[in-house]
Amino acid sequence: MTEMEEQRRFADEAPEPAEADGEPTVAPGELTEAQLEALLFVAEKPLTRAEIAQVAGVDRDTVDARIGDLAVTLEARGIRLVESGERVELATAPEAGHLIARYVGADAPRLSNPSLETLAIVAYRQPCTRATIERIRGVDSEYTLRTLLHRRLIVEIGRSEAPGRPILYGTAFAFLERFGLASIDELPPLEPEIAERLHAPDDEEAAG
Repeated sequence: MTEMEEQRRFADEAPEPAEADGEPTVAPGELTEAQLEALLFVAEKPLTRAEIAQVAGVDRDTVDARIGDLAVTLEARGIRLVESGERVELATAPEAGHLIARYVGADAPRLSNPSLETLAIVAYRQPCTRATIERIRGVDSEYTLRTLLHRRLIVEIGRSEAPGRPILYGTAFAFLERFGLASIDELPPLEPEIAERLHAPDDEEAAG
């Protein structure tokens, strides 16, 4: 083998040059409607827009656009895209609720009056603490909150900045699905007297 042929062989076998920072070039991500639908289908929990962007390797604007496209596509189908703030999830269409209930064998368990009352407070006042709920109801609500948590109608969404850092509660996707809502914005308006009582500031809020 001549010297020139030897040089050519080494040139052909040489590795491709890396990027300036030592990392290989990564192809830009993409997110189609079909990919987003599949991702939400296999997810075991609601996904935030940030999580979707990270998994797909795309920016927030792309995620928002695909969510909007998929929501429109699913409007006339049995599966709907439900949004709650930053979180998105696939859920069955409200009009199919009775059929699905018959298929699984029974309707969802009925809620007691205390549970409905507590759930309404959480829905309209969220995020709210147990102390806020008990101030409005005038009774201890620990058992009722645990029942709603067990049925996945409400969730713990964070901690208050008030002393002791009490838990903040909000409605879950199961709440929207059960009551046939696409978002919390579709809750019916309250009578003025009820709204005033419900949204009266707590002592901790007034102090802050």
